[in-house]
Amino acid sequence: MDFLRPDTWAEALELKAADPEAKPIQGGTDVMVEMNFDHGRPAALLDLNRCSDLFDYSTELDGRIRIGAGVPYVRIINRLNHQLPGLAQASRTVGSPQIRNRGTVGGNLGGASPAGDAHPALLAGNAVIEVESAARGTRLISIDDFYVWVKKNALEPDELIRAIRIEPATGPQYFAKVGTRNAMVIAVCAFAIALHPDTRTVGTGIGSAGPTPLRATPAEQFLADALDWDDPAPLPFDVVREFGELVSAAAKPIDDVRGTAEYRRHALTVLARRTLSWAWTDYLAERRRAA
Repeated sequence: MDFLRPDTWAEALELKAADPEAKPIQGGTDVMVEMNFDHGRPAALLDLNRCSDLFDYSTELDGRIRIGAGVPYVRIINRLNHQLPGLAQASRTVGSPQIRNRGTVGGNLGGASPAGDAHPALLAGNAVIEVESAARGTRLISIDDFYVWVKKNALEPDELIRAIRIEPATGPQYFAKVGTRNAMVIAVCAFAIALHPDTRTVGTGIGSAGPTPLRATPAEQFLADALDWDDPAPLPFDVVREFGELVSAAAKPIDDVRGTAEYRRHALTVLARRTLSWAWTDYLAERRRAA
């Protein structure tokens, strides 16, 4: 196995172009586990830790926060908790403190596992992924177009993920997941919600309940129409119940060692109702304080 260690981002792109099969590695929290269990052994590893460009974060760009692909979860938790609460909550559920100090959202995206904790929050927040190649330069991929299949993303062979762009929260955001224990566990299923009062829209994200991370579009449309954004009141239970059922219907789960498809659908219904209740309660409180 070759070990490629570029000193700059430009050099990393050149090496990736010369060897498209080279596996990018930064935190190594996924790649090294797969190698240790002999689930995959790439011909070359492309170490991006010297590429300082990837460690920039919270750069405002076109109204969005730009998070470098190398920014670890712990920085998102500590520095972006108020601007990106959904992503910060998801980051808190990732592994152990050691993993959160090394693992990155960029690595989550590169692996494209349906169970990745960052994906539901990125979907709910309408993130955009910034990728680059030496030959074609930078292009932006909507989060909805990024996930292709199980552990497959929309990157071309010579491209690398450079950053994530996501708008600061304009309303409450929540993330929740179900696992066999509270921490250091792969999600049986996960769900994220983001209320966007500025556009009168709702964002959702489903994890670990389909071949890719999913958006519950019918649930988003139903809730955006059902909510009274200008004169908010406690939600009728019929609205909460219907939202949960629409989220469950949008999932495409399977039976596996972590849980059955039936259980995942039920759990997503509960998570959707719960996170909606939390988010709307926060919205009501914010409106009362502003009145």
